[in-house]
Amino acid sequence: MQHSNPRSQQGFSLLELMIGMTITLMLLGVMSSVVFRATGVNQRETRKADALVSAQAALNLMSREIGNSGFGIYMDEMTQTPSNGIVIADSNSQQIRVRSNFDNVGDISRPPGSTVMATNQPGEDVTFFFDPSTRSIVRYDFNAPSGTPASSVVVNRISNVTFQYFNYTSSSSTVTSTSTPTSATGRVRITVLVELEPVPGQAINEVVSFTSDVTLRNSNYMLRQY
Repeated sequence: MQHSNPRSQQGFSLLELMIGMTITLMLLGVMSSVVFRATGVNQRETRKADALVSAQAALNLMSREIGNSGFGIYMDEMTQTPSNGIVIADSNSQQIRVRSNFDNVGDISRPPGSTVMATNQPGEDVTFFFDPSTRSIVRYDFNAPSGTPASSVVVNRISNVTFQYFNYTSSSSTVTSTSTPTSATGRVRITVLVELEPVPGQAINEVVSFTSDVTLRNSNYMLRQY
């Protein structure tokens, strides 16, 4: 006759159950932390990708219009020296105003010494600037199709946009960088900053910077390079 071992029928003791539960909770905590961190990283990268798409679209639009600045405009009536098309008085590190004469409309009545031809068609006199109240880059067209100056949002959810100007002299080795343009400006650097929305478990106030260098192909210096 076989006798069963009483000890084998006792099951787990309270201490063993507590130890097992503690180990299980620790493993669940580690797994939860890993999943939480992975989710935060995924959200951060997704928002970076969204910011890249928006900022790149804005840079493409501004680069195209700023790059065409000065088309059909000259600085002097006698020599007809090409102009870079930047309105110096209305341009700085926070905004830029450019003019182009795409339709090649002739001279208009203007005071002596004026350097601008008839930039009186839509898209020929445009200003780009950052509007902090709406966190957006705004395009202001002085000759909108409606006949009245009008503004439109290029892209929103932007933290800032800045412009840096590179000025060229007759010597290609002499280039100066300034926060305001001059008649010798031949290149403009556009920098768009996007502050990402907070993501749990990730760094706060993370800012992503996107930059585009635009050559003013119609500036006097640049035209001499071709």
